[in-house]
Amino acid sequence: MTRSFRPDAVLVQAVIAGALSFAHLHDLAAAAGQTGWKAWAYPISVDLLLVAAWRRLRSDGPSRLAWCWFLIALFASLGANVATAGFLDLAHPPAWLRFGVAGWPALAFLGGTLLAHAPNQAGDRVPVPPAPAAPAPAPEVAREPAPDPAPQAVPLAAGEETPALPAADPAPAMPVPAALVAHARKVADDHQTRTGTPIDTDTLRARLGVPAPMADAIAAQLT
Repeated sequence: MTRSFRPDAVLVQAVIAGALSFAHLHDLAAAAGQTGWKAWAYPISVDLLLVAAWRRLRSDGPSRLAWCWFLIALFASLGANVATAGFLDLAHPPAWLRFGVAGWPALAFLGGTLLAHAPNQAGDRVPVPPAPAAPAPAPEVAREPAPDPAPQAVPLAAGEETPALPAADPAPAMPVPAALVAHARKVADDHQTRTGTPIDTDTLRARLGVPAPMADAIAAQLT
């Protein structure tokens, strides 16, 4: 089964831009005195350095070394494109252009060597094994308190009666102001009118906003 070839617009654009940049670098090197195969080697050197720096950025992440050589190669390529657009007289190139073209091989060799042999920070790190997890503590079993031993009955003598326990004193009634009782009576009457049932202690306590003991005392006076 054959696959149909579909040209990619982005790939076509990249090929055209690369060819133009390649030709401009060749023309600039030839104008600076580099003839023959030397003029063709210059664009290859610039493009390879640009690709190597970009690949280093993509594989190892951002770094000063990769960004430095990427910008140098980009400046060389962009400078050649601008220089061949009529901004420089290529028939009589300036001295600084000849100096830059002549020194480019050594600069490109240095950049390529550093990019190829610089230590990879991400690859040089020795993976540290994770520390073993601490064992989970055993669940504590709640112990029920031992029941108190039942008090032993003391035997009574013949004819002796069991002493009766003293009766607990009744709790004193909580004093309630008369005005509060009158207000509670109105609330109770209103509740019975609306619902048809007498008001209970909880509802009375909620309506008056008083504590439970006082609500019980008020309810006892309303009955």
